[in-house]
Amino acid sequence: MARYPELLIPASSLEVLKTAVLFGADAVYIGGEAFGLRAKAKNFSMEDMREGIEFAHAHDVKVYVTANILAHNEDLPGVYEYFKELKEIGPDALIIADPAIFEIAKEVCPKIERHISTQANNTNYGTYLFWHRLGAKRVVSARELSLKEIKEIRAHIPEDMEIETFIHGAMCISYSGRCLLSNYFTGRDANHGACTHPCRWKYAVVEETRPGEYMPVYENERGTYIFNSKDLCMIEHIPEIIDAGIDSLKIEGRMKTALYVATVARTYRKAIDDYLKDPKLYEQNMSWYLEQISNCTYRQFTTGFFFGKPDETTQIYDSNTYVKEYTYLGIIAEKKDGAYRIEQRNKFSVGEKIEIMKPDGRNVEVLVESIMDEQGNAQESAPHPKQILYVRLTEEADAGDILRRKEEI
Repeated sequence: MARYPELLIPASSLEVLKTAVLFGADAVYIGGEAFGLRAKAKNFSMEDMREGIEFAHAHDVKVYVTANILAHNEDLPGVYEYFKELKEIGPDALIIADPAIFEIAKEVCPKIERHISTQANNTNYGTYLFWHRLGAKRVVSARELSLKEIKEIRAHIPEDMEIETFIHGAMCISYSGRCLLSNYFTGRDANHGACTHPCRWKYAVVEETRPGEYMPVYENERGTYIFNSKDLCMIEHIPEIIDAGIDSLKIEGRMKTALYVATVARTYRKAIDDYLKDPKLYEQNMSWYLEQISNCTYRQFTTGFFFGKPDETTQIYDSNTYVKEYTYLGIIAEKKDGAYRIEQRNKFSVGEKIEIMKPDGRNVEVLVESIMDEQGNAQESAPHPKQILYVRLTEEADAGDILRRKEEI
């Protein structure tokens, strides 16, 4: 019998968490200000975490907190204190990679579920059974696994043990996030959340006896980016993912914008629901999913390791830039005197054609009729990031809707 899969969405801030909830997440994963693997993400203060968990729970959505660094000795005392605070706030689970941190969580907050991070390199059913015996509820599979291998894991583990798998987002050059390049080149430890993403840099070759003589690795006249993987996208393979017995379908991107999160959450939500309602409906709507998923920034797509080992076509050799079809302008808040309050994210102007992106799948084209600052002064454009503005639009919007602008590519 197929398992009903959870759609698990990342959030970098309270604003993005609320967007994820409204646009279709079953669960959201977030990082606190310590012990998570995205040190450059905005992350959550304890106050924001508390508010986010309350908001999510009010919408029947779960919240998981990452604590997935690989700890050094000096980290351990702080982990105790951090978990004591989390115990009071009450997230639904902690995502952990390090056995020492796992044991601390078990001791300090035993009622909060413990999930094993992909950082722990979970590649076989024996590893799943090991963590299950220690009290883990869920294990996140390594990105190196095929669907065939995941299906085999499912057959060898208890029915109540859950499998979580990344199905969309950036891929690592090294083994499920354990990249040494960042530490080696810059002294910033990827496993302490400070990765500089050297896999996206441009490289040349130097021969040992000819120092200083740089030989480009030619693919074309611009050189090559030899570690730069395409992004994972499994929107066309929801049936195979569900058939494999995966419990939680995880989206990568805990440093992404609300527009990215809304786009991916909305698209996968509809794809999953359509397939479970009627596989033919899923097939009929495939062109819509593919069109929508390309509306957020991405690096070209691949199916990763799911159908076998990737080959040379899964790399991008001529660029390290994203494809960007839409620009994020802001999120609709309350309506006041016919105008919508937003916190501006990118420049737009009066008279411009933009879109309201709605959780139900609609994209409503509108004109910007007027822009005012908080004091009610009219502006011709919105050039200042994070400025609070009131905008009048030619169509109705709802709180939580996202404003975006289509770019010419």
